[in-house]
Amino acid sequence: MIGRIHEKTNRFIINELKADGIEGIVPSHGEILNVLFSVESCTMTELAERIRRTKPTLTVLVDKLVEYGYVNREKDQKDARVTNIVLTDKGSKLKPGFREISNKMNALVYYNLSSEEADDLERLLRNIESRFPD
Repeated sequence: MIGRIHEKTNRFIINELKADGIEGIVPSHGEILNVLFSVESCTMTELAERIRRTKPTLTVLVDKLVEYGYVNREKDQKDARVTNIVLTDKGSKLKPGFREISNKMNALVYYNLSSEEADDLERLLRNIESRFPD
């Protein structure tokens, strides 16, 4: 059931992005973009830790975001060995649309649930998630 829900939510996100005229972005890109919406820049190591992905996987995802013009790689001013990932203007413009899609998704997930039921659902999902290694 979790697998089917995951598949359906991914399809929902992709369809919503397409409806907004945004193609090429997939849900795993959204994790990166959401981090960057809240911080000015992030190293690859920090980003990998925050989204719980390996560096090789993250590199592939970031490469695609660079290709589409949503993020840039910039050398750190203090340490040239460090590369920071930063949003471009084009990437920053995605934030309102992402927020709207997130709100739509939450409306679907929590539809007709009482506040107590919503809290229970989140508690149960955190419990399930905690059983799996990172």
